[in-house]
Amino acid sequence: MSPPARPHKASPPTFSKAEFRTALGMFATGVTIVTGRAPDGTLVGLTANSFNSVSMSPPLVLWSLAQTAGSMAAFSTGSHYAINILSADQQDLARQFAAQGIDRFAGVQYHLGAAGAPLIDGAAATFECFNRSRYEEGDHVIFVGEVEKCHTRTGASPLLYHGGKFYAEHPL
Repeated sequence: MSPPARPHKASPPTFSKAEFRTALGMFATGVTIVTGRAPDGTLVGLTANSFNSVSMSPPLVLWSLAQTAGSMAAFSTGSHYAINILSADQQDLARQFAAQGIDRFAGVQYHLGAAGAPLIDGAAATFECFNRSRYEEGDHVIFVGEVEKCHTRTGASPLLYHGGKFYAEHPL
């Protein structure tokens, strides 16, 4: 008996966008701030929890950004960016970099990485990435970065996000 024929495309969803968002919220994630520079040198940054490792050799990571994001042009054309994994005490920074219409870097302690992307002081870890490739999928662009440098803060607890709320790490 042969297996059923593989469909050529997905079936339409049987759920609402709200139901999908709620279901996605059940996956606990870390919280990052992705930073870079616009072509004119202006600093750009945003809060993202769509971060994942891809490969150990070469060292690759990915994150995604809505196609309508104001910083899309800067991240699409820039050669480098940094991914800053926030520590448990950086919840206010996560909110600040998610806000619209403000100077997201106001009052933020950071230093510039080797390729000029801001590295947020106190982050649990930072990844300095070459902007290797981009893939348009749905309403987002998936960015794959080749990690050129990474650093960790010994003993730092990560900031977590689950079900629309922030959490601090609590070992079992």
